[in-house]
Amino acid sequence: MENTKTDNNTPKDVFLHLLNIVTFFLSIVNFITLWIQYVGAIFPDPLNFYYVGLANSVRLSTSILVIAVPVYILTSWILGKDLRNYPEKREFKLRKWLLYLTLFVAAITIIIDLIVLVYNFMSGELTIQFFLKILIVLLVTAAVFGYYTWDLRRKDKETSKTPKKLAWVISLVVFISIITGFFVIGTPAEQRDRRFDERRVGDLQTLQSMIVNYWAQKEKLPENLIDLQDNISGLIVPQDPLSEEPYEYSVINPLSFQLCATFKVASLEADSVVGQPKYYYTDFYGDFDQNWQHSEGRTCFIRTIDPELHKPKN
Repeated sequence: MENTKTDNNTPKDVFLHLLNIVTFFLSIVNFITLWIQYVGAIFPDPLNFYYVGLANSVRLSTSILVIAVPVYILTSWILGKDLRNYPEKREFKLRKWLLYLTLFVAAITIIIDLIVLVYNFMSGELTIQFFLKILIVLLVTAAVFGYYTWDLRRKDKETSKTPKKLAWVISLVVFISIITGFFVIGTPAEQRDRRFDERRVGDLQTLQSMIVNYWAQKEKLPENLIDLQDNISGLIVPQDPLSEEPYEYSVINPLSFQLCATFKVASLEADSVVGQPKYYYTDFYGDFDQNWQHSEGRTCFIRTIDPELHKPKN
């Protein structure tokens, strides 16, 4: 009996189908994640807003989309071309199993997402956030089920322009989604500047702790930052991570001092970035939740030691 293409599929067919399905899953999950993060940024909830985590999630989802979507479109194009040349491959069992698996995993993913969203809503999540996130999940679900149901039922051997049109629509939607991130969290250059500024704030917090500890040990403020360095214990005074210049320090009075740094961008304020609450996260475990809001350029922070709170150790 002569083998047909349906009976004798090559490893190339298996590879393309598996790669196509995996990149599809990656694309759908991260597309939903990306837009849910956008909703959280545009309509922030003061109870659970975490800018750094949100920005990291957006960067990760965007990175996956940039790679996974082109691979998905490319493998879909190759598979479509192969099906046009060999229409009998449409009955390939592995192909049908993977398509039904796609629908099954998509359904489970949607159910889990809806459960999480309803749970967050019952926990007091903002109503506008809840409905927008539900809308995103339902729209993506409808698109996935609609296309793959149509693809499974399609029996004709005629060439359809739907996959080609869909590829252009997906590319446009993903492009718009990525560009949207530049308006929500900023461009890659702005993100790099913010990361340097976060490092500067962390350094200033470290210097503050070192100065307070110095005062508790010696009952006086250091005359300059080099006095804080201790070669025995390994304490090294931090410097600006970009310019490698020392931070500015000056003594105002026996209990007050000033620390200054030059920042690339202003810390995020409620009126400066879409949906950003006033308490922009810098370091949750900072010293007594001190205020480290800063403007672009040189910014100084004045700190006064409370002798009752930081009693000398001797």
